[in-house]
Amino acid sequence: MQASTQGGLSVAKTYVSIGQIKALGAKLDMPAASSGCDTHGGEGKASCGSSDGPDDMPQAIWDKVKNHPCYSEEAHHHFARMHVAVAPACNIQCNYCNRKYDCSNESRPGVVSQKLTPEQAVRKVVAVASEIPQMTVLGIAGPGDALANPAKTFDTFRMLQEQAPDLKLCISTNGLALPDHVDEICKYNVDHVTITINMVDPAIGAKIYPWIFWQHKRVTGYEAAKILHERQMLGLEMLTARGVLTKVNSVLIPGVNDEHLIEVNREVKKRGAFLHNIMPLISEAEHGTVFGLSGQRGPTASELKAVQDACMGGANLMRHCRQCRADAVGLLGEDRSEEFTLDKLEQMDVVYDLDKRKLYQEKVEVERAAQQAAKQQALVEVSALDVRDPLADDLTVLVAVATKGWAGQRTLWPCHRISGV
Repeated sequence: MQASTQGGLSVAKTYVSIGQIKALGAKLDMPAASSGCDTHGGEGKASCGSSDGPDDMPQAIWDKVKNHPCYSEEAHHHFARMHVAVAPACNIQCNYCNRKYDCSNESRPGVVSQKLTPEQAVRKVVAVASEIPQMTVLGIAGPGDALANPAKTFDTFRMLQEQAPDLKLCISTNGLALPDHVDEICKYNVDHVTITINMVDPAIGAKIYPWIFWQHKRVTGYEAAKILHERQMLGLEMLTARGVLTKVNSVLIPGVNDEHLIEVNREVKKRGAFLHNIMPLISEAEHGTVFGLSGQRGPTASELKAVQDACMGGANLMRHCRQCRADAVGLLGEDRSEEFTLDKLEQMDVVYDLDKRKLYQEKVEVERAAQQAAKQQALVEVSALDVRDPLADDLTVLVAVATKGWAGQRTLWPCHRISGV
């Protein structure tokens, strides 16, 4: 094994024989094929948020996820997303959240550099989509709650339908107001909704949510968590009935809901969740959250993986989330928002060329298909080799591993060591 450092990251290079790769695959019980999924989530080891393709799901569903970087792990290498910060108000308080403005050095949900009016947001979206033709998805994820600001949210979508009709529209919400807005969500063809669901037991929810604002008053404690839970489940069921793809985000909080998330996974699958994204708590004290200031730690990488693994067989899992800012621009894991600030937009000559965007995305799909075909051919060739053949052991593959892990931290993820390497 050789090691080097590139861009501040540790990179390990390992020469592995083909025989060792095959032996490792058998040892890890790697599945030969996915068992597929549909709008109501999948069974077994399939994960539509990771590597499933058109052969693993109905065509109508594939058309919705194939170029959505959050709903397809493969797509996130090729297509970009954008969030616009038009929703500053929130109707609940979470112990892990602190909404911040003009904070360019923090990459986490609830943080933005500029709040936008719907008109400003649409101008920014059109400019970004013109400059980044692989940008296919526009989401409203805060910095508060999209549905606690319904007028601003749906005004933005209405204008975008007219000016950028090819974009997929998404909403991220805590679910408290969701049942009241399902009709409007469908009216604007918002066919991807993310609901943050951290509990299905109000006793656990009371440890996460100090209060909610419900029917013109503040509600606290168990009662608040019970109302939130009931509204989340109802909203999820309503979206499923209307054919809207729903992703559930859950924040893993050690000692609070870590073991409980297995039950959350089961319950959201029953109600039709398409994906379940279990994310680590971000709780550094400098972020100013209740959990951060009280010393509540986030999970280790191995703890996160253990909970995700325990949920296999339930709702399909998403494992490539980057916990984006509420004004994120670009591919997952990158942030180009500084290129499109309001002052810079004033200097840009924006022309939204729909045909040009479609042509570019078609080229991306051709390249993507070629990469996938090359990958499948390589797997076929590896499978055809006889591990007992001494020539097979002479073949080597260079494997490079480099990661910052989640939340921008450099993380050594658990791995299996290959004997003899």
